[in-house]
Order: sequence, then structure tokens, then C-alpha cells
Amino acid sequence: MYIKWIILGLAVLMYLFVIIFQDKKVWFTTAAALITIVLGFVFMNQVFSPHESPFALFDHIFTSLINWNVLMIYVGSMTIAALFIYSKVPGRIANNLVTVSPNTGIAVILILAMTGIISIFVENVATVLVMAPIALALSKKLKLNPVPFLVGLAVMSNLEGTATLIGDPPSMIFASYAGYNFNDFFVYAGKPSIFFIIQVGLVVGCLFFYFIFGRVKEKAEVEKEPVISYFPFILLLVMIFGLAGISFVPEQYNLSGYISGLYVLSLGIVGIIWYWVSQKKTGREVWQLVKELDWETIFFLMGIFVVVGAISEIGLLEDLAIFLAKITGGSKFLGFILILFMSIVISGFVDNVPYIIVMLPVAKMLADNITQIDNGVTVSPELFMFALLIGSCLGGNLTPFGASANVVAMGILKKEGHPINFGGFLKIGAPFTILTTAAAAVFLWFIWA
Repeated sequence: MYIKWIILGLAVLMYLFVIIFQDKKVWFTTAAALITIVLGFVFMNQVFSPHESPFALFDHIFTSLINWNVLMIYVGSMTIAALFIYSKVPGRIANNLVTVSPNTGIAVILILAMTGIISIFVENVATVLVMAPIALALSKKLKLNPVPFLVGLAVMSNLEGTATLIGDPPSMIFASYAGYNFNDFFVYAGKPSIFFIIQVGLVVGCLFFYFIFGRVKEKAEVEKEPVISYFPFILLLVMIFGLAGISFVPEQYNLSGYISGLYVLSLGIVGIIWYWVSQKKTGREVWQLVKELDWETIFFLMGIFVVVGAISEIGLLEDLAIFLAKITGGSKFLGFILILFMSIVISGFVDNVPYIIVMLPVAKMLADNITQIDNGVTVSPELFMFALLIGSCLGGNLTPFGASANVVAMGILKKEGHPINFGGFLKIGAPFTILTTAAAAVFLWFIWA
């Protein structure tokens, strides 16, 4: 019994250190994972699910708890995203939007919407980095305040990163836990799924920024940058349509659930080979591209998978679900609001990756606990899990340190001589979060409740 509380204490300490020392978070998750593994071997069959031998336990930890499919998808999509940015295709698209727009105010809204759409397939930080120079150049030309533009890039990328399987790590983790394929993000069980729920938020987000930029009626001219190559863009499309096709592969041919990860990783390798051979890059330049990928998140995820796997298998998550069911009094609506509100607030201050890994099974178990067939109360697990995903991803827009993209945007503004404090970010981030989350949540409730 004591080992349960030791594991809980270890997990709590890990989370506290991750919150306090963000730049060292991978060290704390790795250390917590190693300690958990050691405890699993010392207290055999008490930390993890029962196994006949230490070898069987080792195999369970590294093949079942660590989600290699998610990790392969993340590495492969990161690589393709880096090459997509290198190609300068996003800049060309943004310049074309400015050219065809009736005025710059509309152009800004379209660029923000495009940023969100790119973020569906490209990591949020990378999206902000590639779009920021365009936003700054346009702001300087028209003497616009760049602060709401740059903050807009960050919050729009965080919003749309939720929409597909390859958008953000939380979506990948959700897909793995719920058994969702690429197409399930669009339609599931005959109902609009998370993609369309997020698009409701996108429409409201665009309206929000229209009230900020709609007054800008001038027409700006931009210089078109040459595109280096369209191959990364083609590679991105191949990844998207390929994942859609894989959704139809029968389970018996799914290579133990790794087919999507292997596919995306293979495309990433093809991209690196193209970068090396076709672009005539040196080995050092290729290595620099690979080295600059977000490897920290990979190791961060591995540590979290192990620790959360332990607290799940030891029964702590089930205890939490039962506790939350008691708080809600068995009410579907209160359960929905609790999950949504808790996710928004926590994700505004805490990394949403470990939070969603912990809470996904809790949300499902909470739905099961509230469901009472005899009393006519049924709760679809999707209702709570979608609320969790929306709240944890959109909640990151609440504060300047709620998401990495926010931190990057603030850093760029400071470098450009437009520093923004916590309150300044909150003036844009808070209403955007409230409006977009509320719109998405209302649509979710009416579709899935």
C-alpha cells in the first residue's frame, strides 16, 4: 500500500520541478522515470502490472508503456516541417494573401488563419518562427503595433495544432489512447469530430482579431521571395493523404499499431536524403538540421510515459476518477464543465503534455462512473476526452508561458523593441481563450452530449 503513495509523491515532485524549472524539465522526467523503473524491479508486481519475470517487466515498460508510434510520428513530422520552412513556401503563400486581399486588415486576418492552418501539420513554434518575419515586415510598412499580430500568430497556432493527429503532441497522445486514426479526427461514429469542433473556434478567433485589425484599410505591397523548392510541400501532402489512406488499413495489417509512425518517419528520412543530395548540403549541414529538431520533447515524452504508466497501473488514476465523479454528483454537465475548466486553468500554467497523459484515462473513467444506465444517464467518453483535449490545448493561450509558441512570440517582440509583460499578453490571450474555447465547447456539447 505504501508503494502507491511513494509513486504518487514521486510524480507530484516531478510535476513541481517541471513547472519551476521549465528549461530542465527533461532531466526531472528522465530521473523520475528511472527511479520508477528501479522501484518496479525492487517491488516486483507492486508498481507495474504483474509479470512473471524481470525480463517480462522490462519488455512491458519499453514496448507497452513508451508509445513508440507517437514518437515516430513526432520525429517524422518535425523533419518534414523543418524542410517545409526551409523551402520558403509558407512565405510565398502569405505574400499572395496580402496581394489578393482588398486591404491589409483583411490580409492580417487571412495570415493569422493561414498560420493556424499551417500549424495543423507543422509544430507550433516552427510555425511562429516562419511567420513572424512576415508579420513584422507588414507591421513596419503600415506602422502597425506588432504586438497583437505576433501574439495572434502564437494563439492561432496553438488553437489549430489541436485539429489533427499530426498537429501537436497532445493530439498524437489522444489518438494513441483513444485508438483514433487520421480520419477519425474529422468524423467519428458518424458525428463531426475534433477537427470541426476546433474550426468553430477558428471562426470565432478570426472574428476576434477582425475587431483589432479590421480598421486597417490601407493596401500594402510586398516583395515576393523566391521559393527554394516545392518538394517539401509535396512531401507534406503525401504525409497527409498517406495517413488518411492508412486509416483504412485493416487492424491485422497495422504492424502492431506502428504503421502510421513508420510511414511518417520514412517520409522524414526521404526528406533528409533529398536535403542532402538534391540541395547539395554537406554532412555537417544535414546534421545541423537533424540536431535542431525538438529532441527534448521526445525524451520528455518517454519519461512521462513511464511515470504515468506506473500511476495508472497502480490504481491512482482510477481513484482520481472516482473522486471527480463524487464531486460532480453524477451530473454529465458538471463533469463536462469540470474537465473543461480544470484543463484550461491548469494548462495556462503547466505543460499540457504530462497533464493530458495523466487525464485521458481519468476522463474516460469519469464518463464510465457517471454513466448510469438504470437512471437513463449515459456519457460518451468522447464528450469528456474532447473537452480535455480542447481545454488543455486552448488553455495554453491563456498566459504568456502556457505554451512554447507564446514564449517564442514574446522573445521575438522583445528583440524587436516591443517587450510585452504578463498583463499585456493577458489582454489578448484571455479573451481569445475564453471566446474560442466557449464556442468549441458549445458545439461539442450539442453534438456529443
